[in-house]
Amino acid sequence: MTIKKITITDVAQLAEVSVTTVSLVLSGKGRISPTTMTRVNQAIEQLGYIRNRQAATLRGGESGVIGLILRDICEPFYAEMTAGLSEVLEEHGKVLFLAQSGREGKGLMRCFDTLLAQGVDGMVLAGGVRSVNGLKEKAEEQGVPLVCAARSNGLEGVDVVRPDNMQAAKMATEFLIKRGHSQIAYLGGQSDSLTRAERLGGFCATLVQYGLPFRAEWIVECDCHQRSAAEAAENLLRQYPNISALVCHKASVALGAYFGIVRSGRSIGSEGVDSFYAQQVALIGFGDVPEAELTEPALTFVSSSAREVGRSAATRLLQRITDSSLAPQNVILAPTLIKRGSA
Repeated sequence: MTIKKITITDVAQLAEVSVTTVSLVLSGKGRISPTTMTRVNQAIEQLGYIRNRQAATLRGGESGVIGLILRDICEPFYAEMTAGLSEVLEEHGKVLFLAQSGREGKGLMRCFDTLLAQGVDGMVLAGGVRSVNGLKEKAEEQGVPLVCAARSNGLEGVDVVRPDNMQAAKMATEFLIKRGHSQIAYLGGQSDSLTRAERLGGFCATLVQYGLPFRAEWIVECDCHQRSAAEAAENLLRQYPNISALVCHKASVALGAYFGIVRSGRSIGSEGVDSFYAQQVALIGFGDVPEAELTEPALTFVSSSAREVGRSAATRLLQRITDSSLAPQNVILAPTLIKRGSA
């Protein structure tokens, strides 16, 4: 038995409108009355019509597909950002195609070319990579709008939506200082990370502002894996037992550092400032993850809502698709302190 494929003509007949009207409803274009739009959408739902995006692209030049390139979807910040991005796009009838360029970003150009070949209407470039040469020019050649999200190294003339990394670091450091800490170390990130450079800038500037010493040996690199962070934190505290607080580059680093502190024979909290014998280390990180509330004590974070970064990036990209002549924007989202028991 052959099952008849539902077509746009079937939808038009059931809704008692023209095929052109159905096409306008599907593309979100034209002036369609709410009553007619409701009738068409009801017919689509009743018939189970599925839009053929490739055909739509050939007819109208838009595929309804948005591309997203990020390094690793497993990173909590980018998973949350992707959710926010998808929410807004789905509200506007768009779907998201995701490509991972790898932790070092080596597959960036391959991902970029692949998404262009899929006929995307626009693209979001998330996270930092070492080289973005040629991306803007290639996107312009193809007429594909580009927005950078959560990138410290934006492209000149391209819209950027990102957290305020320097202010987040100032907030975290000042919070610790005002709680009595003067021996504060920074853990995590790699030396070639611009996000880390911004956070270290805020960290060091705040130490200087309060007349506290900056010690290069207390700025420790490590990757984002919890095991690496645990080892780095343990080694640092054994070598410099007078450290009373750690600022951690990422949520995963903070979680790893939690176990490193315990393995060094210390405990986590904010009561050990006045007495070395309390043996406590305050712990604060950037970002936020559900696991932060499972530790004892729960972890304190400075967070710039990843979901809001995604939502703002999607909104800006949709505006850019509608009007390519808009002046580029640099949207910087303010951080929030989430106080828990670790600091």
